[in-house]
Amino acid sequence: MQNRTIGGTTVSAIGLGGMPMSIEGRPDHQRSVATIHAALDGGVTLIDTADAYHLHADEVGHNESLIAEALRTYGGDTSGVLVATKGGHLRPGDGSWTLNSSPDYLRSACEASLKRLGVDAIGLYQHHRPDPTVPYADAIGAIRDLLDAGKIQMAGVSNANPEQIRQANEILGGRLVSVQNQFSPAFRSSEPELELCTELGIAFLPWSPLGGIGSAGELGGRFDAFATIGTERGVSPQRVCLAWMLAKSPVTIPIPGSSRPETIRDSIAAVDLELTPDEVALLDAAR
Repeated sequence: MQNRTIGGTTVSAIGLGGMPMSIEGRPDHQRSVATIHAALDGGVTLIDTADAYHLHADEVGHNESLIAEALRTYGGDTSGVLVATKGGHLRPGDGSWTLNSSPDYLRSACEASLKRLGVDAIGLYQHHRPDPTVPYADAIGAIRDLLDAGKIQMAGVSNANPEQIRQANEILGGRLVSVQNQFSPAFRSSEPELELCTELGIAFLPWSPLGGIGSAGELGGRFDAFATIGTERGVSPQRVCLAWMLAKSPVTIPIPGSSRPETIRDSIAAVDLELTPDEVALLDAAR
């Protein structure tokens, strides 16, 4: 497994996104644990989650608890695994997603995540999504306070624009280590954020890098260039996609969601696929 860095921490160049294992259409418990174990077997040392990754109102933090269990029951050493979680998004249980970035809520959400993950300090805690009812500076100020208090070891933001990234980094005193934004062949509007992260040396974690739940399997059918290169290389279009993201910037660390061992194994193999400059240019142009 190739490595990249988040802050001063070395992690695998491909992470595992845990959301598909806890929301609509989620697999049974045994398959979810097997998927996480397959990721660990393949050298994955970054697992992304959030307290909002759950289905019913009475199971907040379902994905965090699942990941904590999978790490406990894994037969190998998990001391080098970075679990990144997020706060500020909520799911009332009716299928909707709501927001709460009040400092009081973020502090309580962090405390609850600490308990579910069974750790003294969260490795990477990210503000999940800007809340229009709360000044962004207040929300990030709460994240800064958690960092200063030692509740979290590193701080990041998610779904942020360039202005918010710069503001967050300033509020955090230059300690912003990650930006987690949507980015995929179908969703290119986060290019400015990727460019800024590359400039500042901040890890960029694309969420739904393969197009999201329900669309990842159709990537090759929607974007011919990924299918063509995949056929020429004898690999899946999805593997080509992740290799393309890795080639775009040294700060990019894709976190493809997975709910089956075979899909995360295929994603992991993207680190061994080295694309030529011409191939990268072809994929950049694919729309």
